[in-house]
Amino acid sequence: MNAFAILIAAFVIAGLPAPQWLKYPTLGIPRTPEIPRTPDGKPNLSAPAPKTADGKPDISGLWQPGAGYVGNIAKDLKPEDVPYQPWAEALYKQRRETNSKDDPTAQCIVGGVPRSDLVPYPFKILQLPNEVVILYEAVHSYRQIFTDGRPFPEDPTPTWFGYSVGHWEGNDFVVETTGFNDKGWLDNFGKPATEALKVTERFRRKDFGHMDIHITIDDAKAYTKPWNVTLPLTFAADSELLEYICNENNKYFGLEIK
Repeated sequence: MNAFAILIAAFVIAGLPAPQWLKYPTLGIPRTPEIPRTPDGKPNLSAPAPKTADGKPDISGLWQPGAGYVGNIAKDLKPEDVPYQPWAEALYKQRRETNSKDDPTAQCIVGGVPRSDLVPYPFKILQLPNEVVILYEAVHSYRQIFTDGRPFPEDPTPTWFGYSVGHWEGNDFVVETTGFNDKGWLDNFGKPATEALKVTERFRRKDFGHMDIHITIDDAKAYTKPWNVTLPLTFAADSELLEYICNENNKYFGLEIK
């Protein structure tokens, strides 16, 4: 079993540890809307989605990804709906057969895009005037999505997170990301990606407490055509990000992992 899988198992055994400010009411910090509440004080997650001063949906806040997608980003699809190139399907099967022993995240490397959206740890979105910043609890990583109209770099240095630019299409915040290295996996099962990968994410806040990310995977070297998945998110009210030190994950829950 790889280190990431062991850590997930530890969550099941020990339960999620309490964030430092658990149950402290989330107040309206700059660019983060206050939480609407029902008469008994509970967060009203079905309230209307908030808007920014310019009328755009405000996607700021602490969000918890839906369960199960980190293992298999395509869990809502039939296996035949993932259009692998022959070499990519063979590599995927080899990774499954060897229990993902070469998973980069087992070496405390970031998951990249879209994998960091899938993990069972929350992330905080900060919607700013010229960029959107995502703070991922996992591996204490972050991501900048520029909304100031800049183009992609002409000759980018390949990275794990790539280079992201965003714009609005109606109520959807559309993010395009390119410039990846060829080392990333799309999920724990080992769906491959190459440096040709382009990821398009459409963030759609349905109400105060629920948002979907519609993700398009476009990598002609690994897949015969683009394919799509939808990741549900739930607003994590009255909570905060935890410190995440991957190198110490064997001590994190008071468990010894060998």
